[in-house]
Amino acid sequence: MSTISTEIETKTETRMPSSPPVPSIATEVLKQYWGYESFRPLQAESVSAVLQRRDSLTVLPTGGGKSICFQVPAMCMDGLAVVVSPLISLMKDQVDALRTCGIEAAFVNSTQSEQDKRDVANSIRSGELKLLYMAPERLLMPRTIDFLKSSGVSFFAIDEAHCISNWGHDFRPEYRGLRTLKQQFPGVAVHAYTATASEGVRNDIAEQLGLKNAEILVGDFDRPNLTYRMLRTQGRIGQVMEVVNRHQGESGIVYCISRKEVERVAATLTSNGVSALPYHAGMDDGKRQANQDAFINEKCDVIVATVAFGMGIDKSNVRYVVHAGMPKSIEHYQQESGRAGRDGLESECVLLYSGGDLVTWKKIMSGEPGGLRAAVASLDAMYDLCSGAVCRHRAIVSYFGQEYATDSCDACDVCLEEIELAESPIVIGQKILSCIVRLNRRFGAAHTAKVLIGSKESRITDLRHDQLSTYGLMAREGSAAIRMWIDQLVAQGFINRTGEYQTLSLSDSGWQLIRGEVTPRLTKAGPETKSRASSAGKSKAGKEASWEGVDRGLFDRLRQVRSQLAASAKVPAYIVFGDATLREMAIARPSDLKKLGLLKGIGTKKLADYGDVFLDEIKSYCVEHNVAQDQNA
Repeated sequence: MSTISTEIETKTETRMPSSPPVPSIATEVLKQYWGYESFRPLQAESVSAVLQRRDSLTVLPTGGGKSICFQVPAMCMDGLAVVVSPLISLMKDQVDALRTCGIEAAFVNSTQSEQDKRDVANSIRSGELKLLYMAPERLLMPRTIDFLKSSGVSFFAIDEAHCISNWGHDFRPEYRGLRTLKQQFPGVAVHAYTATASEGVRNDIAEQLGLKNAEILVGDFDRPNLTYRMLRTQGRIGQVMEVVNRHQGESGIVYCISRKEVERVAATLTSNGVSALPYHAGMDDGKRQANQDAFINEKCDVIVATVAFGMGIDKSNVRYVVHAGMPKSIEHYQQESGRAGRDGLESECVLLYSGGDLVTWKKIMSGEPGGLRAAVASLDAMYDLCSGAVCRHRAIVSYFGQEYATDSCDACDVCLEEIELAESPIVIGQKILSCIVRLNRRFGAAHTAKVLIGSKESRITDLRHDQLSTYGLMAREGSAAIRMWIDQLVAQGFINRTGEYQTLSLSDSGWQLIRGEVTPRLTKAGPETKSRASSAGKSKAGKEASWEGVDRGLFDRLRQVRSQLAASAKVPAYIVFGDATLREMAIARPSDLKKLGLLKGIGTKKLADYGDVFLDEIKSYCVEHNVAQDQNA
């Protein structure tokens, strides 16, 4: 093992680091430009690592505020911070947002004219620019490297850093060349940022980038503002419509596995009066970009997409994400569902799945080069999550190697008791486990289920498994129900799956179940009527709680003002102000700039640019409706 590898292994344990308090200048910058009094969890430690010029890797969930971790230090340090970004749309969004806050930032990419690029170069030479965004392949051009060597680079920030890892879920070969940065710029720190990285991926990122004595910072993978629901399909398009209808007028994403399904779902939504557009890699580039822009700029409510959509999309007010088919890994699900509620407000994530999704993905994966076994293992873990009957938040956090602190999240279909549980779960579990024992732990789920239903297949009789006492013991339940229960027992740790053929055996807790000492959570076989019936009510209750104290009429008026300002500036609406800031305005109803400036998310530049416009709207609304201002005075 290389010296670097050894170094990394000692540094990448999941932990909350004991870094010194963040310097006061960083907190002042955060307030001045972004309008926040304090950093979110782990941001301060990440900012400190940059300011100390130490290499670092920061893992924060989508919506956790990774960009702040390198944007704030860029404003605190002399020189130019260079940010590596994989997508043109992401570069533009982040640069627009920074400029709106009063920060000099720019990007260089293929959409620009030669004059545009010269203008950026002149801004760098003059020292005006603080952040420069570019793709890895452009950064690594010899001309770019030579130019930056004379430009006073303060540090490099590698965004979406999981792209560098062959173990990651969005591997991009062009990221591999970034290792040369440590050689070309000795003494300049490199910092990597990503939302989803297991320990193996974290180690690989650090090694591929050649990070030295890196500070490895791993945040909490939980997203408490998201409500997760995982439902077996029973009329997929109807279930999608049910979610969309209870979020009328709000921004949402619907993910589909295939391009054909994208087109079908988008057409169905449109025919039912929903403002929806499709997005997939098979579309004309211009049309695909136009549809993405329409969604980001709130000209349509719903984007229906394959997983080609979304990486790096900064839209903060997505209120729901629907997966109309199962994703191929928990890493993908964490990334895609995490595009809901980036502003910290309550949002809903609904996943519709079936055994057919498992088959579809395995067919797709069989045509992909290399890594099939690992890909199938990730897919099986995703299916275990869907079919399991344990807290969704707990299951996701546990998958990434962290502990979940509370008994109930009160934000998933399991903890909200929307899933109908099977009667006599101990008896069901004992029957299945007894069969596994009698099969001498040499067979997988499919064979076990066949024995339990009393299959007359020749393999069953040839092996004399029709002579076992558990043969036909669960004939009335059927194979699909037994497979589901096996999945749930695996997910809850009663059964182990091992080896190439995923053979089943009992864990220690499985033997406890055999003795009747513990009780599993098994869902009722058949249609999940309870979960569908109760979802709307539970969602509505959580949604109403998130609006407590907000004057909804004023909020809607402020959204209109925001849309007009954004259209005029040709930027997405959330770049002007996020929904969370508008809700604060609609609660407090401030009467002057000083009081408006006390609200979260309003920095000095935005207060100067937009303050009077929003104050006028608030005053006008309060006069019209005879309501008082300065409610938090």
